[in-house]
Amino acid sequence: MAKLDIAQLDDRLRAKRQSFDKVPLVDLAPLLEGSDPGRVAKGIRWALANAGFMYVKNHGVPARLVDETFARAKAFFDLPTSEKMKLHISNSGVALRGYIEVFGENTDPAKTKDLKECFDVGPEWPTGESPFFGPNQWPTVLAGFQETVFLYHEAMKALSIKILSGIALSLDLPANFFEPKMKNPISIQRLLHYPPQSGVVDERVIGIGAHTDYGSLTILAQDSVGGLQVMNREGVWIEGSPIPGTFVINIGDLIQKLTNDRYLANLHRVVNTSGRERYSLAFFIDSDCDAVITPLDSCISDYNPPRYAPITCGAHKFARFLESFPHLQREHTSGVPAQPNGPAIL
Repeated sequence: MAKLDIAQLDDRLRAKRQSFDKVPLVDLAPLLEGSDPGRVAKGIRWALANAGFMYVKNHGVPARLVDETFARAKAFFDLPTSEKMKLHISNSGVALRGYIEVFGENTDPAKTKDLKECFDVGPEWPTGESPFFGPNQWPTVLAGFQETVFLYHEAMKALSIKILSGIALSLDLPANFFEPKMKNPISIQRLLHYPPQSGVVDERVIGIGAHTDYGSLTILAQDSVGGLQVMNREGVWIEGSPIPGTFVINIGDLIQKLTNDRYLANLHRVVNTSGRERYSLAFFIDSDCDAVITPLDSCISDYNPPRYAPITCGAHKFARFLESFPHLQREHTSGVPAQPNGPAIL
């Protein structure tokens, strides 16, 4: 898929971000089929410039795989705590693979304790000396769990490459712009369980505190319970209610840095007041660990000078994890451990 010539506004003509009262929906079919990628790119541009979020439909991932992965997630979180703690994330060092107990990660630690538990996996890597790279920890008591969850990880990785091609086109870049910087990209497939809350709920304890995502792209599958909230331009929280057959897509800090604030890594949170257990599947993908992220020349002008210094993908992401994980704060007091890839400029 070649570069598309989509009109780019001079910064002097650029309007302020538009507000929204619902997360926009983008049909991916014309991008995946190649019939009209420009139309999809325009939809992506509006969504990411104004909301930082979008639903996507006609994404090509079989519903059966999504349903089976949800079932495996529920089975895992139904295990006794003692069984889950055998796979605790602290066992994996800086590879950051495994189980995270309730309050074991807090994304807005100054305000909120996160009432959630998680299980993280990524691409299999022989050793665990580098941030986000290492062997996975798998439960041995759940038949079929490893096969299904890893298959879902691979399906999300393939879909993320296609969505990133649409993001590239939306910036008038070649469709494969991101691929040379993703030889061994950081990727995390996270399973999440949010227990229900009752009584008076305030910011001190909610499902997950207000935060932006750390890396490039997130693909979220929600169950039917709801609870996702996204902030609009007026500072009002907008419901990201589940839509059957869709994923929720959002960008993280690194795409905002890459686009010099043209695209928005938006604040979001989860508040589960449904009275039911909530489950979700969140896939995160970034660039290679030592790919250097710096604002695109096309996003810099006299009216919008560079807002960010160059930073490596791994350094930024690991610093954000240090802020959120108490066990990392105890173990790592300075620096970022060695990284597995050669440098690439993004």
